[in-house]
Amino acid sequence: SRQKMSDDMMEDEDYEFDYEDSDQDQDDGQVDMENEYYTAKGNLQDGKLQDALSGFQKVLDMQSDSKGEWGFKALKQMVKALFRQARYDDMMQRYQELLDYLHVVTKNQSEKVMTKIVDFVSGSPDMDFLEKFYDKTLAALKSSQNERLWFKTNMKLAKLWFDKHEFHRLQRILRELHKSCMTEGGQDDQKKGTQLLELYSLEIQMHTEKKDNKKLRATYEQAIKVKSAIPHPLIMGV
Repeated sequence: SRQKMSDDMMEDEDYEFDYEDSDQDQDDGQVDMENEYYTAKGNLQDGKLQDALSGFQKVLDMQSDSKGEWGFKALKQMVKALFRQARYDDMMQRYQELLDYLHVVTKNQSEKVMTKIVDFVSGSPDMDFLEKFYDKTLAALKSSQNERLWFKTNMKLAKLWFDKHEFHRLQRILRELHKSCMTEGGQDDQKKGTQLLELYSLEIQMHTEKKDNKKLRATYEQAIKVKSAIPHPLIMGV
């Protein structure tokens, strides 16, 4: 969607736009934001963090009330830069702003950016911060009704907890994900076969790690009942 230029930017000017000029006005606004964005990105690459953050803020100010692509991109850069600096509180504040854009940008665009940010942040050694970050992410994805990305992000978190042997946290996620793959009657929804196999595969790895053979066998029995086009290699190997 095209953005209208901020009224604030114009107040010192003596311009009067005719109706016909409004498209040009919007295009100029886009170009200005784009230029500002790339200038800030250049500063970021040169290690001038404060200048970069000020530039990205300027992009947000230029948008006025109309959220759009350049604001989304600016916030993405701010989130990553603040995370690198371990300024987690500032980062989470900007991240919340970014999440408010999920209904503005295209699904494809939001998936690409969200996947990158989640991958990037998942490297943090701070468990409590990660939990907070994922909680916020998953709540936003649920409310934007992007079920595919919600599932994918949950699986990423589940694998993270598995790698860190946080089995209690892992089980909580597996339970919730399993619920999302059930029919109203409480049976495995065979239409979600691929997702179910991903879940069972991770559950099998967890029981193997914990040497819980009884649960391992029970999970395997459930997994082989799933009708899916592609059997998961881990299940085939059990």
